[in-house]
Amino acid sequence: MASTVDELTISYTEDGIEVVKELDKQVLTKGAWSTVIFRYQDWNRGKEEYGPDKYTIRRYQKRNGEYMPKSKFNISSKDQAKSIIAALEKWTKD
Repeated sequence: MASTVDELTISYTEDGIEVVKELDKQVLTKGAWSTVIFRYQDWNRGKEEYGPDKYTIRRYQKRNGEYMPKSKFNISSKDQAKSIIAALEKWTKD
């Protein structure tokens, strides 16, 4: 487990293959409860290539010096991401 928010990752390797490839991340909040949004791709074993970009928002709680995952929300497509962005922009207009 990670001891700092900057060490958090969703990259995952199985049988020598990086099956979840982290492309980028943004830390949204830091502290005892931290929120991070990740951009990633999943490995498609059948096609032997990475699939389209996906996004996930993860919440972590720091306990005993280590960040533990507590919840997640997966955004499965660019279209869904754009819909979320549009809603947030509408709601946060000054």
